[in-house]
Amino acid sequence: MAAAWSMPVEFDPPKVAVVLDKSTWTRILLEASGYFVLNVPVVGQADITYTVGSTSGRDLDGEGRDKFEAYGLETFEGEVVEAPLLAGCAAWLECRLLPEPHNHEQHDLFLGEVVAAQADERVFKDGRWSFEGHDELRTLHHITGGHFLVVGGHLDGQVLSPKPK
Repeated sequence: MAAAWSMPVEFDPPKVAVVLDKSTWTRILLEASGYFVLNVPVVGQADITYTVGSTSGRDLDGEGRDKFEAYGLETFEGEVVEAPLLAGCAAWLECRLLPEPHNHEQHDLFLGEVVAAQADERVFKDGRWSFEGHDELRTLHHITGGHFLVVGGHLDGQVLSPKPK
């Protein structure tokens, strides 16, 4: 799904937040079904990510098509949610909408409980991301107007000790 913003909220149970403007077709579909899917795109999917995020499915629905069909995108079925998952991504999260009408109406904010998750095992192992040797699978993060950040290297933080008095 195309969302203005998405982020993790909780890890146990896993929850995510997405922001969806009131005018979007994605929001209408999410509110009607009570479920949504987050696809985590990779660098090679920048153009299609920008395209589907800039195109309304409402325009295509009148033709009896969706964005996947209109742009010839390969999909596969999820484990729980009846929504297509975009092939070639680094990860996929299937989510059940947590009803919070105040947040939906006031802030366009939707929380979802992750009911199923999959990730490409080449870059996600033992609960951690590692993109070394797989630059083509680095995840893509839209910042604005077709500009993206790409996950680069990583570093580990350490807990610091307080300074002595």
